[in-house]
Order: sequence, then C-alpha cells, then structure tokens
Amino acid sequence: MDWINKKTVLIVGLGLMGGSYAMALKRLGYTVHALDVNEESINYALKNGLIDKGSVDPDKNLIASADAVIFALYPKTFVNWITDNQKYLKPGIFITDVTGVKQCIVYDIQKILREDVEFIASHPMAGREVSGVQNSNDMIFRDANYIVVPTEKNTGQAIEWCKMLGRILGFKRISVLSPKEHDRMIGYVSQLTHCIAVSLMTAIDLEHVEDYTGDSFRDLTRIARINENMWSELFLMNKETLIDEMDKFIDEMKNMKELIANEDVEGLKEKMRLSTKRRMRFDK
Repeated sequence: MDWINKKTVLIVGLGLMGGSYAMALKRLGYTVHALDVNEESINYALKNGLIDKGSVDPDKNLIASADAVIFALYPKTFVNWITDNQKYLKPGIFITDVTGVKQCIVYDIQKILREDVEFIASHPMAGREVSGVQNSNDMIFRDANYIVVPTEKNTGQAIEWCKMLGRILGFKRISVLSPKEHDRMIGYVSQLTHCIAVSLMTAIDLEHVEDYTGDSFRDLTRIARINENMWSELFLMNKETLIDEMDKFIDEMKNMKELIANEDVEGLKEKMRLSTKRRMRFDK
C-alpha cells in the first residue's frame, strides 16, 4: 500500500487504541472505516468525525473496500475474527495489529491466513490509564516507541510498510523484534510494571491514602487503573515469561530488603547509583 496516496483503512476494534489510530489517520487525510461490536462506540466515532463509516457487524463490503486493516482486538478475538472473516479481505493487502503479546497469536494467524494476504505484527508502546473510544487521543503516539514484529514469513515490503505506518502516526522510535524477543521485553517493561502497580494498590488498604500521597506514589500507581479483561488475558498468554520476570524482581526486592536490614549503607548507595545511571538513558 502506498501511504503517499490516500487510501481506505479499516480498523477492527474501536477502543482507546483503535480510536486513536482512527483519529490520527483521519487527521492525515485517510478514509477510515471501523468495525466494533459496541454500537455506542461506532456512533461516538461517527458523531465526532473519527471514522467515515462503521458497523457493529463484520460488514463484508466495509472489509472488502479496505486497502489495509488494523486490528485492535483482544488476542483470542483477533484469531477468531480472521478465521470467520478473512474471506472478505481484498487480495494483496497488508494487515497489522496492536496486540500486546505475539508468540501465542502471530504464528497461528499466519498459518490460517490466505496466501494473498500478509499479516505483519506490530505493537504501539503507547496508551492511557483509561479505556474506550471516547478517550481516544492520537497525541499518545508522539515521542512513544513502536515495535514491528516480523517472522520468517514476512516480506521486506510488508516490514517497510509497517515501519512507515509507525512513522506517519508520529512514533519517535521504531524497532524490530522477533515474536520471542518482543514477549520477553514486554514481560519486563510492561506486564511486570502493571503487576507492580496493582500490587502496590492491593497490598495495604490504607484509609484516605489519596489524601497523603506525593507524586512518587501517584506516578508508580498511575497504571493501576487497569482494564481487567484485557490485562488478565495478556498476563496468562505470556505466563511463563511474566512469571520469570516476577521471580527476578522478587529476588531484587529481597536483596534490597537485606541491604536495609543489615544497614549496608554503601550497598544501598551502590544500588541507587546504578538505578540513577540506567534511568538517565531515558532522559536523552
């Protein structure tokens, strides 16, 4: 697909991420169609100019008219959709996704997908602590990271197309990882951090804690306002990797606990110096 010439893009799944993609693509002059099972989401997107057309059913005409498709669905729903509706896809198009896990779905989809349609996986490392199309904001892509996740079945053309999609959406940094590398990295930088945030909020029930906290607690727990349906599915679909990362984190907390219990001032300072050094990489 030539992104220079304005084309028709279909977005399947019109939540926060699907809506933000729609907003960005509409702003750039693309024709945007959408499918979502929630009629209120479709109506909101139409009323607010996020999409040109939409349907709560897998409208074969909308699917067939698409020059590219972006899937913003839960992983299992994504696989089911492809199984049921791929027959309507235009021959020769590229499709991509925003799914937070890859190994457990990418190969399955590529295995069942028609040979004249190519799926190139991707993951926008952006989001908000709220959900739903009504909270869409394409500014979340600015200065964010975008990961392209190819397999040996992907062509160079599809990989470059997916990178270009990230560029036009406004992502600052575009990386390429294999599905295995992706899930290992996401298990640490995303899923583990959500587990930590949830644990901070559930470990102790302090009455009126919101009246006493400073920025540090608020920053650490911002992502604790969580979509329990989506994130529980993501955790379980990357279970082995996530548990491994949790074990490493627990070991590190035990190490910190011992340093404090033993009043090892120099050991604590060394941990803090290392932490500061590594965190400075984000401020470049």
